[in-house]
Amino acid sequence: MDEEQGEVRVGRRRSLVNRLRNYLITGVIVAAPLTITVYLVTYIISVVDGVVKPWIPPAWNPETYVPFPLPGIGLVVAIVGLALLGFLAANIFGRTILALGEAILARMPLIRNVYAALKQIFETALSERSHTFRRAGLVEYPRRGLWAVVFIATDVKGEISQKLGDDDDAISVFLPTTPNPTSGFLLFVPRKDVLVLDMSVEDAAKLVISAGLITPRWAPKAQVEPMRSPPRYGPRHPHVAGESVEVPILGTLAEEDRKHAAESAARAGAERADDTETVKSE
Repeated sequence: MDEEQGEVRVGRRRSLVNRLRNYLITGVIVAAPLTITVYLVTYIISVVDGVVKPWIPPAWNPETYVPFPLPGIGLVVAIVGLALLGFLAANIFGRTILALGEAILARMPLIRNVYAALKQIFETALSERSHTFRRAGLVEYPRRGLWAVVFIATDVKGEISQKLGDDDDAISVFLPTTPNPTSGFLLFVPRKDVLVLDMSVEDAAKLVISAGLITPRWAPKAQVEPMRSPPRYGPRHPHVAGESVEVPILGTLAEEDRKHAAESAARAGAERADDTETVKSE
C-alpha cells in the first residue's frame, strides 16, 4: 500500500515538472520572437535617429519643444527626405542635376566603379518591373542526388550567355548559405535543371535560416482530371500561364457527383423492383 502511494506521489511530481517545463518552453516560444523583434526595431530606429537628428535644425526639431526625447523622429525625417529626393529626381530639373552629379562621379577612378555597381544593383532589385528573386527553386548541388534551395535571379545575358550557347537556356540563381543567407554562391545552371517551388521567397529564406527546422506549410494544388470528351456546356477555360486546360464548369458533374448520382439511381431502381414484386405478389 505504501509503495503504491509512493509511486502515485512520484508520478504526480513528474507530471508537475513536465507541466512546468512545457509552460516554460511555451513562454520562451512566445516571448523570444517578440523580444527580438522589438530589439531590432528599437536598434534600427536609434541608429537612424543618431544619424539624422544632428542634421535637423533646432527650430524644426520637435524635441526642442518637449522635455523628453521622441524616438523615431529621425526615421520619419529620413522617409520624408527620401520621398522628396525621389520626387525631385523624377522631374526634368532633378534629372539634370542627377546627370551632372553622375558625370562628376564618372571622372573619379575608384568611386565611379563602386557607384555604378551599387546603382545597378539597387535599380535591378527595387525596380517594379523586375522579376528577380520572385521564385525559389531546387538545384542539384554540390553533386548529383543532393539538392539545395536557390533563389532564381534572372536570365543569363551578355558574354556569359554567348559563351554558354543558346541551347542551354541558362539562368542565374543565388545559392544562400545556412544560417546566414546574405552570403552564398552565384550559379549559372540550365533552366531544365531547376525545380521551381510553389513556396514564396520568404518561406524559402525561413527554411534556410532555420537550417531546415521551419518547414513552410504546403498544400498540393488540386489536380483536375482532364475530360476525355469536350464539355457539353461552356467553353474551355484559359490557364493563367496561357495554356488551355479542362476544368469543371457549370453543367458538368465532378467525380463525387457522378458517384452520388449512380448510387441514387441504384437505390431508386431497387425500390422500383421491390414495388414491382409487391404488386405481383398482391
